[in-house]
Formats: sequence, C-alpha cells, structure tokens
Amino acid sequence: MNHRIEIEGAGLAFDSIEGRSVLDAALQAGVELPYSCRKGVCGSCAGRVVSGQVQGVGGVAVQSDVCAPDQVLYCLCEAASDVVLAPLSWKKLDPAARKTFSAKVYSNELAAPDISVLRLRLPAGQRAKFQAGQYLRMRMDDGSTRSYSMANPPHESDGVTLHIRHVPGGYFSTRVARIAPGAVLALELPFGHVALDPEDTRPIVFVAGGTGFAPVKSILDDMMRKRVQRPIALVWGVRDASGLYMRGAVERWRRQWPQLRFIPALSDACDGAQDIQGVFMGRADQALQSAFDSLADHVIHCCGSPPMVAAVRAAALAQGASAEDFHADVFVPGPAT
Repeated sequence: MNHRIEIEGAGLAFDSIEGRSVLDAALQAGVELPYSCRKGVCGSCAGRVVSGQVQGVGGVAVQSDVCAPDQVLYCLCEAASDVVLAPLSWKKLDPAARKTFSAKVYSNELAAPDISVLRLRLPAGQRAKFQAGQYLRMRMDDGSTRSYSMANPPHESDGVTLHIRHVPGGYFSTRVARIAPGAVLALELPFGHVALDPEDTRPIVFVAGGTGFAPVKSILDDMMRKRVQRPIALVWGVRDASGLYMRGAVERWRRQWPQLRFIPALSDACDGAQDIQGVFMGRADQALQSAFDSLADHVIHCCGSPPMVAAVRAAALAQGASAEDFHADVFVPGPAT
C-alpha cells in the first residue's frame, strides 16, 4: 500500500511503497536526506517523525543507540501510514549529478603492506561531479557493488583516487593488489550526504581510522584549495606506523595551516613509534579524550569502521560535543545496499 511522506515546513511530499525505506523513497523522489552507510550503523539519517506511523523494513528495529529518544533511522523504517518527517536537513537532488562511468586504472600502488592506492581515469571529456567526502559504488563481476570514498578533491574531476584496505576474505579487496593499469572498472557516483557547513568557522576535528583517511583527505584538500580558515585538528588512528601511509599530505596541510593539530594514534606498539612527532599510544577515541579538555562548540567529522566510530562518538559526546555536530562516515564492509 502506498503512503504519502511529507517534509515538515517544506511544502514537499512524495509517495512511498510497501517495503521501501523512507530514505530510499526520498532519494527515488529526488530528495536527499542526510545518509551515509544506508545500513543502520552510522546514524547519519536519524530524524524525527512528527506525525503518522513508521515500521521497520522487514521487521528490523528502527532505532539504535545513536538515535535521540524521539528519532528513528530513516534507512531502516518504512511508512505504515501517511507521515510527516522532520529531518536534520534536506535538499533537492540534481538529477544529472549521479552518473555511471567505465573508468580505466591509471596506477595501482601499495601505500602500506595492506593498503592499495588505486587511481582511475574517466573517459576523455567526462567529468565526475561530487562533494568532498562523498563515495562511489563499484560494480563487481557478480553484479554486487562495493562502496569506496573518493580521496581526491572535487576539482580533480577527470578521475578518482581510492584507498582500499586488503580485507581478508573480501571479494574485491583481496584482488585489488593484482589489478593492472589499463583494467576497466564500472563506477557510479556520487553517494553520501556531507553535512559540513562551508560557512561554519568553529573548530573542526577530523577523526580517521585507517583508510577512513581517504574522505578526510578529500575534504582537507578541498578546504586548502578554497583557503578555508578555521581551527583544524586531525586524529588518525591506526594499528602501527605503517598505517600512516600518507604523512606527506599532512605536511602539505601543515604548510597551509601552521596551527593544524595532527595526532597520530597507534593502538599497537611498534619500532620507531617514539620517533613520530606528537604520537599517542592508544586508540583514536582515547587520543581524542586526551587531546581535548572540552569539545563543546566543536564540529566532529569521523570516518572509519563501525566500532571505531561508535567509540569516538561516545568519547566526543562525553567531552561536551553535541550530537548535532557529530558527523559520521561509517565504513561498513560487504555489498552496498
């Protein structure tokens, strides 16, 4: 049965069908609500239901511990009646923005023992339109897709750069190191809602776990090109020193912003760790708590695995950050929804 979904105060409404999530119904109608993982993990799509009833798609729970008491996860619920929503934000989608490409591998380099940096070129004359921090979907041979964040800034639009960790048993990540230049990969982009306000001048703290550095690099490279001036800190959590696979990029940002705080957090002891400037021995969430007495009126942008993001979220809120100022890009393994 179809139900009508309305955005409170926007004069905007669209239809949903049974079995389709509120988020997917909105995207189908050309309306973008905040979202990232689309699997109920990151909490980016949490919002209120002002009136009407929703239920979990397939009977799943519509709330998690990242939701406020009056919020539900729009990616997991469907309309059970006509409903009025109050999302944190929304915007009309540009129907021409999302495109599919047959991209050719330009280079494939091993940046760390378990991380490949894959640079892809689009066909001549084609350009990828995306926001810094968004991600793409790569279609596999079996028809499934995998999601990877663009590591390059939007003005480098003739191709995309991906940082791919070799996950044991991963369908694509176990093969990526063997992909040769000239191979062609099928891509669709952009996806993801980046909630960072370009007009916001408050201190911003980026927390990256492993290859969660990729979308952070895209954002910081874009900020550097636009000569954004605001207090910036970066906490990069990795297992050992080899995980800090692009320290050159950090040094480039430091030349642009001499006051940038860079805190490499190493969870495992390793040779040479003591020689890394500003190193913190421990997890990223522990480094965040140690480095900041208060995160009140700070913007936090966290990218990494679900456990890492959950731990950083808890640490940030305990340090005084508001839930509205915590933005997450959760790297959920496996096929994209």
